[in-house]
Amino acid sequence: MKKLIAAFAAVAAFSAHAETLTVAATPVPHAEILEFVKPALAKEGVDLKVKVFTDYIQPNVQVAEKRLDANFFQHQPYLDEFNKAKGTSLVAVTGVHLEPLGAYSSKLKDLKDLPSGANVVIPNDATNGGRALLLLAKAGVITLKDPTNILSTVKDIATNPKDLKIRELEAATIPRVLTQVDLALINTNYALEAKLDPSKDALVIEGNDSPYVNILVSRADNKDSDAMQKLAAALHSPEVKKFITEKYKGAVLPAF
Repeated sequence: MKKLIAAFAAVAAFSAHAETLTVAATPVPHAEILEFVKPALAKEGVDLKVKVFTDYIQPNVQVAEKRLDANFFQHQPYLDEFNKAKGTSLVAVTGVHLEPLGAYSSKLKDLKDLPSGANVVIPNDATNGGRALLLLAKAGVITLKDPTNILSTVKDIATNPKDLKIRELEAATIPRVLTQVDLALINTNYALEAKLDPSKDALVIEGNDSPYVNILVSRADNKDSDAMQKLAAALHSPEVKKFITEKYKGAVLPAF
């Protein structure tokens, strides 16, 4: 009975003194990584609450409107473009991992077999769309007017020898049309949700030199809060590096 009373007392004490941190995340791998660090943060007096989203807009909107404390789903180029387009001023807290973007097909085994007039889908947001085109250019499928422009669009394609029909779709919906197209450029988080193995299933995939490290994002007014910094430290722990390495087997790479 004494042990039970002590346990209840400990829970009550934690509830009274814990600082709640509510973080938006896409399901895989972001929410999974956050769930993994929950126990460690609880020991440090931080009650981490993870709110799962499947889109790339609301997590930023709700952090900017102070409905959420932070989010974990995007890379710096996307954040920069979002801030510019929406007039927000969200900031990066720390980089955590890299999710290489890949090209997938349910019809082809090799990118060289891509037929003339093939239907190709890429993400419709500026940064991931540009990222997809850069990957296609690096693979020699197309060429771009400026191979270094991370915000390239289909209008910036210089040559398209196979007359590819490139369409833009919301990133989250692309795995659903994989069987209906010849080639789909898919973000790793959505590829994993669709039970694809990027290290095996992608016909071509970004290398470790990719600049698209996924970051923890907050506002300037809470970036340096004690709870936020504890979360940032937890996300850089050896335990998280091991978790990412072992769970995702190369489909997600630690960036620290």
